[in-house]
Amino acid sequence: MRIGAIEAGGTKFVCGIGNEEGVIEDSVSFPTEHPEVTMARVIAYFQEKDVDAIGIGSFGPLDIGPTSPTYGYVTTTPKPGWANYNVLGELKQSFPVPYGWDTDVNAAAFGEAKWGAAKGLDSCVYYTVGTGVGVGIYSEGKLVHGLVHPEGGHVLTRRHPKDTYAGSCPYHGDCLEGMAAGPALEARWQVKGHELPANHPAWEIEAFYIAQAVTSTILMISPKKVILGGGVMQQSHLFPMIREEVRRNLNGYVSAEAILNLIETYIVPPELGNSAGLCGALALGIEALRDL
Repeated sequence: MRIGAIEAGGTKFVCGIGNEEGVIEDSVSFPTEHPEVTMARVIAYFQEKDVDAIGIGSFGPLDIGPTSPTYGYVTTTPKPGWANYNVLGELKQSFPVPYGWDTDVNAAAFGEAKWGAAKGLDSCVYYTVGTGVGVGIYSEGKLVHGLVHPEGGHVLTRRHPKDTYAGSCPYHGDCLEGMAAGPALEARWQVKGHELPANHPAWEIEAFYIAQAVTSTILMISPKKVILGGGVMQQSHLFPMIREEVRRNLNGYVSAEAILNLIETYIVPPELGNSAGLCGALALGIEALRDL
């Protein structure tokens, strides 16, 4: 079995080839440019690779409804050129194979459930906090969809009492993404997040917003693992701050050992690291082939 995998990010695309054990055997990455340029590079990579299926985890929003006339499209993204672009249709013209198609964060959650931090569990939530904020939900052994798909980066937040920043989201201003994504950090403090020292007040505010989202997720979805990835979460000192804030928010209400005494192994970084999205896309491809 030879499976193609595509992690289609807003900043870069990663394409790879892997097997049913979750092993990525080859990969390449390149910047996300105009779709005609980017997709031409994707197609060139998979030429002669002789794949049995392709899984795609993409930035969104997406149409993931199989019966929809625009299934396989990127929809209302503000990224120039990509709004209402038929990603899946473009690929199908070159490769007539089964396809798995989902959001990049759902793919990352799926990868972590199959081979990473949530292996052996039937539920987990994956937050990516980077250029944007997204959430992938794996519950009762399957990825969660619905009217569209989870958009947890745009939930409303309570404002930190010391924070006067207006928010960077072009749609909602001070939603979670508008307050906690990398561009919000940079706009608020005038430097990129990785340039701020660990004792900077930025991190108290950042932990406050992320912990709000995690707290709401625990209360609404009750996942068996919460995984926090993305560029902002490369700041490892954020994890204990977030865990403590989540405990404070819950105030003993959720009487679960994982939160009361084992939170260090409950709110965790991705075990697959930067490969979570690509491995998840691989898992989507494997599932598409098995569902034939």
